[in-house]
Amino acid sequence: MPPSASAAVRPTGIARPFAEDEIIVSKTDLKGHLTYANDVFIRVSGYEEHELIGRPHAVIRHPDMPRAVFKLLWDTVESGRELFAYVNNMARNGDHYWVLAHVTPSFDREGRIIGYHSNRRVPEARALKAIVPLYEMLRDTERRHPDRRDGLVASVAQLEGELAKTGLSYAEWIWTL
Repeated sequence: MPPSASAAVRPTGIARPFAEDEIIVSKTDLKGHLTYANDVFIRVSGYEEHELIGRPHAVIRHPDMPRAVFKLLWDTVESGRELFAYVNNMARNGDHYWVLAHVTPSFDREGRIIGYHSNRRVPEARALKAIVPLYEMLRDTERRHPDRRDGLVASVAQLEGELAKTGLSYAEWIWTL
């Protein structure tokens, strides 16, 4: 298996497109390890299926993504709720691709969460004009703190503060973009 994306690959700054009518689909177990990736996920990520299955979904995590957004995402889906979120992913070669992700928990017959399912589409360009500066601000806050935990706490507080100015939750705010 290839090393983690963050250890082996540096961002190229090149956007990797996918078609507006395509949907990137993946499923993970409770620990976030991939159990399924559709052909669009495989093609856009640049990995082969056997390199993805069983690996942490974070293999495509772009280092510029603020950890506060992932905390929001995990807190939401682990509580049994769905979330739409803008995410910048990184392909195997370091190219990036923005997505509007719809992440949902998967349940067994008894209502227990057994994994997670994500569908991702091409985001609206106008939405990214608001998302990119916010994410840059959050990431800068995280990086200013030598202790990663302190950086995350500060970034989460900053995200909550920015959302409080709008009077909306993240889930509500993204639909205004």
